[in-house]
Amino acid sequence: MIEVKQVNKVFNKVVAVKNVSFSAARGEIFGLLGPNGAGKTTTLRMIYGLCKPTQGELLVDDLNVANNTQQVQKRMGVLPDGGSLYTRLTARENIRYFGEMQGMSRAAMRSSIDKLSTILDMESIIDRRTAGFSQGERMKVKLARALVHNPDYVLLDEPTNGLDVLTTRAVRDLLANLKAEGKCVIFSSHLMHEVANLCDRVAIVAHGEVSIQGKLNEVMQSANTENFEDAFVHYAYARPEQHEA
Repeated sequence: MIEVKQVNKVFNKVVAVKNVSFSAARGEIFGLLGPNGAGKTTTLRMIYGLCKPTQGELLVDDLNVANNTQQVQKRMGVLPDGGSLYTRLTARENIRYFGEMQGMSRAAMRSSIDKLSTILDMESIIDRRTAGFSQGERMKVKLARALVHNPDYVLLDEPTNGLDVLTTRAVRDLLANLKAEGKCVIFSSHLMHEVANLCDRVAIVAHGEVSIQGKLNEVMQSANTENFEDAFVHYAYARPEQHEA
């Protein structure tokens, strides 16, 4: 389980994250939602140990992330906001490099890369250098790179950004399979129909604070709407203290 407990993050006196708390369990897809600048990406970065909280605690399987960063990172697959590929390497070589860093055997890497290449429809690009790849092609490689070592925890920041309809559907199926395998997926997206199709529970963040969290039907009921996008707007664009969860 991932547990975020009263976490704060301050950059040069600017409060990016304030008293954020939530948990995400294995076997579920948890949506971390909010408008740009709400604190989602900073929260994800703290969970996978890229930066430390100013206050509060983050736990993965009861391990404190700040004190056990490498142990935690071995259990995680991360698709961060932005990020780049090694453009002189092929897609396969980019993915294999990350597998090697995770200590995978060659046989395990080969099997995993072949499986992900099929799922993400990468056969035509897997042995091409990534220089000149389209946005969607780059995203496929980044997804495969995050998942190659079969992590227990998967953190995805806008995973379908730039993907075509068929590949987006393949990613949805992949995430559903990860859930069925007992993985924990934290999923951030601005596409509310994808959130509605994928997520078991969500936390909506506004101004660095959690406005509301819970199952989708609970969030919609609290916002007095039957449309999740309307519920998102209701909670994402007002101060958290204006709402009762």
